Amino acid sequence: MKIVAVRSYLKKMALTKPYTIAYSTFSDVSLAFFEVELANGMVGYGCGSPAGEVVGETTAQTAINLETEFVKNFVGRDIRHFQKMIYESRQHFDHLPGTQAAIDIAMHDAFGKFMGISVADFYGQKIKALPTSITIGIKTVEETLEDAAGFLSLGFKVLKVKLGLNVDEDIEKIVKLQEKYPTEYIIRVDPNQGYSLADLNKFIEATKKSKIELIEQPLPVGKELELLKVDVAYRSILMGDESLKDPQAALEYAISKPFGVYNIKLMKCGGIMGAMEIATIAKNANINLFWGCNDESIISITAALHAAYCCANTKYIDLDGSFDLAEDLVTGGFELIDGYMHINSQPGFGVTKL
Repeated sequence: MKIVAVRSYLKKMALTKPYTIAYSTFSDVSLAFFEVELANGMVGYGCGSPAGEVVGETTAQTAINLETEFVKNFVGRDIRHFQKMIYESRQHFDHLPGTQAAIDIAMHDAFGKFMGISVADFYGQKIKALPTSITIGIKTVEETLEDAAGFLSLGFKVLKVKLGLNVDEDIEKIVKLQEKYPTEYIIRVDPNQGYSLADLNKFIEATKKSKIELIEQPLPVGKELELLKVDVAYRSILMGDESLKDPQAALEYAISKPFGVYNIKLMKCGGIMGAMEIATIAKNANINLFWGCNDESIISITAALHAAYCCANTKYIDLDGSFDLAEDLVTGGFELIDGYMHINSQPGFGVTKL
């Protein structure tokens, strides 16, 4: 089945409310959408939403890349060769994971629709559903408790709390959160590279009774090996995020073992094919997987879910990025039931353009 057209467009989308992490505050997000149309009229949808401060590519650059002659030359090619086209894209757009991801996701969606199967069925779904964490940005203790109350009423059972500006305030926040919700929530934290090793050890010691499930990227990129000085009893809950951009990094940290968990984001590793390479390395190193996201469309969130549920070593998901959008361009993809994310069994990623 031939590709007859490709289309791309950049769209700025408002967030339901601004949020703050250790190095920035956001009130809207720009997303780069990509479409692959087949001769039978089927359309595969992709989306790029890279974090420029993490991977060095902005969404504006992604949109420009998707308008190049290289991409336009997909027209006339056979969607059955989608993996070859993704491979070529990864070579051509080296170190541009947002561009790679938009192409990768659209090609997977188009191929799945052409074949009449979901992408999860193509790779072999192993997990039915997992509870996603819902993220609370950096806020006061009172605002954090207020958000937690609201999320509990919506059925969420796992919180990810952004930290990293002041370790003493962070400790107070987590202790009070645990006091108010001793059994209702599983708590994960993300200092977003905001801690020193001394801060991290202080935080761990002060929150022992809070039973933190995961601590995501506590130290800055480049300081990973300092984590080897953390008590081995807590090393298994340390998770690599900004440090883990590609399969090469996954292999390096599989050897040195500063992290017990890998955070895979399609926007860091260039889509599903890059994600599967990291997942395979992690599996053979007995490292669990956590699948995260940026502020993203349902399109790429669903793509991450399909990939996550096809990996036996997936233990955690944090795929709440589309919940932050005040609008989206598609519907479908997944269903949220009591905090658990379920993918549908429709062809491709099961998304429909509004």
